[in-house]
Amino acid sequence: MKVIPTGIAGLAILEPRLFQDDRGFFMESWNSQTFRDAGLDLTFVQDNHSRSDRGVLRGLHFQHPNPQGKLVRVTSGSVWDVAVDLRRSSATFGRWFGVELSAANKRMFWIPPGFAHGFLCLEDGTDFLYKCTAFYQPAQEHSLLWNDPALNIPWPVAGMDIQLSAKDRDGLPLAHIQACD
Repeated sequence: MKVIPTGIAGLAILEPRLFQDDRGFFMESWNSQTFRDAGLDLTFVQDNHSRSDRGVLRGLHFQHPNPQGKLVRVTSGSVWDVAVDLRRSSATFGRWFGVELSAANKRMFWIPPGFAHGFLCLEDGTDFLYKCTAFYQPAQEHSLLWNDPALNIPWPVAGMDIQLSAKDRDGLPLAHIQACD
């Protein structure tokens, strides 16, 4: 597995080893020893799967207290995936990083606890899978405003009819977010 740093401590793009032939492909999406050898000693307690169509934007979500680390990937379609550092003690507090994840590129994205996370579906029928290090607790979930001018995230929304949940439409700007340390 190749680990690609993002410039934000702990946040990483992961490229699994891919074995392809005329029958298709094989890859390990999770192997605790491989991840441990790469410096990611993780324990997951919950797996989630969502399907969305083009223009659906989910996020930017975070859980506080009891923040979740997430290992995310796409098995059908593609997304623009974004993580925002909410660790007040971090030198990169308030910085974001985005990456395209797709069934074609098979990349994964490791988002440590203390980050807000969201994604924009770029294709209909996009399947998004994620492993979590802490259980989902609805009363502790919050939304960071996806289009907060202070973040200035260049979401690739041109030509899309963006679909948001009420919770995401009412997300709070970064200035009103309690840090996740």
